[in-house]
Amino acid sequence: MSTDSQSNNPLPTRREMLARAGGGFGSLALAGLLCDQGLLANSASDALSPLAARAAHFAPKARSVIFLFMYGGPSHLDLFDHKPALKKFAGKNVGEKVNTKGARSGGGLYPSPYKFERHGESGHWVSDRYPHLSRVIDHTAMLRGVYGHSISHAPALFEVNTGMIRTGFPSLGSWVTYGLGSHNQDLPGFVVMYDYRGGPIGGAPNWGSGFLPGAFQGTPVRSRGIPILNLKRPETLDQAKQRQLLDYAAKLNREHQARHPAEAALEARIESFELAYRMQSAAPEALDLTGESVATRKLYGIERGKPGEYFGSQCLMARRLVERGVRFVQLYSGGGHGDNNWDAHGSITGNHNKHCAATDQPMAGLIEDLAQRGLLDETLVVWGGEFGRTPQKQGKGGRDHHPFGFTMWMAGGGIKGGTSYGETDEVGYHAAIDRTSIHDVHATILHLMGMDHERLTYHFSGRDFQLAEIAGKVIDKVIA
Repeated sequence: MSTDSQSNNPLPTRREMLARAGGGFGSLALAGLLCDQGLLANSASDALSPLAARAAHFAPKARSVIFLFMYGGPSHLDLFDHKPALKKFAGKNVGEKVNTKGARSGGGLYPSPYKFERHGESGHWVSDRYPHLSRVIDHTAMLRGVYGHSISHAPALFEVNTGMIRTGFPSLGSWVTYGLGSHNQDLPGFVVMYDYRGGPIGGAPNWGSGFLPGAFQGTPVRSRGIPILNLKRPETLDQAKQRQLLDYAAKLNREHQARHPAEAALEARIESFELAYRMQSAAPEALDLTGESVATRKLYGIERGKPGEYFGSQCLMARRLVERGVRFVQLYSGGGHGDNNWDAHGSITGNHNKHCAATDQPMAGLIEDLAQRGLLDETLVVWGGEFGRTPQKQGKGGRDHHPFGFTMWMAGGGIKGGTSYGETDEVGYHAAIDRTSIHDVHATILHLMGMDHERLTYHFSGRDFQLAEIAGKVIDKVIA
């Protein structure tokens, strides 16, 4: 085309318009692909999403966390903290051996009814209740000197989950997603699976976002029945109409937001509607185990009628979620009250035989599966409860609540497998050597995720809050 014809006809012909636009359409497609892969600078829409992936403070060792929470208080003395002195001093008054200030149970010292052996190259002590976990125990770092500040379930749960013994503070999973966002914008950044027998005492505040924006709270998912309640679109509403409804609601919300710019929570509410819409297709696929092989399901103990069927399903769902970029997944073993969870007041053997059988193969399967798929190095697995159990007997053969010294462990995600940190005294009463606070545990988890716990703050009610406050110390000795 000549210059003269262009000057005489400023409007392009249809042929010219298509020729000029052709390259543009290709660029749009390329930009979309690069954006999906996270290879472009944050777009305006990404910046508006509270769950958009954000850079860590420094190079992370882990991308995701799976927290295996044994609700009710698993007994360190009957699982991982071997104490021969309990047999030597069986029946003795514990007050003769240690300071028992704050104790509720006055029974005599009670040796474990289980057999302990050393396993793996690490020589970690493990009781005979965990034969499957013993095979992969070299992946773990044992924290045997953990202590908390409450002898009651609810405040102890809040402490392990939020760092505080009172309600109203953001949970660990909320802090992680607040700091880092998520790698999958079609799924929640923080997923919680509680037991089919009920949730833990204290309920939703255990995975709540506290004073952080609501987008960072945990999303409850069930591994039996409908995974996420109220997610399925009503039959009377097709996809086009739902999209039209959401667009109109977003238009009204943004008009309101323009008039009230100080209401920061409204953007999170708009995004929550959009996330729910995207989850309608992404979540069912992520949580559907039917495509998993028989061998994989068996690895997790998912066999009809077997003790590990339910918790194994949760563990396999957790693997599928972190595989798809979900940042934080928390699983609860045990629910409701009494022997439906790990609260072994009446009988250690009656309680722990049941719960160990339900969790042993699923946890071992999770670690093995993550390792086989190359995911263990980037997935931090954490195990623990709200406290341990007393070294003295309660009633005919149980143990009471015990926050003064208990065990947690970590595996994968930058952990130096086969290591151990901290010790309780000779009868397992107090954390005595390298005492490890819950704040230390939280600081270490954040560190492995690439975050400095002192820099991860949120300004609320006149001051900057932190998960681990200034008290937390990273446990360097268990980090690879």
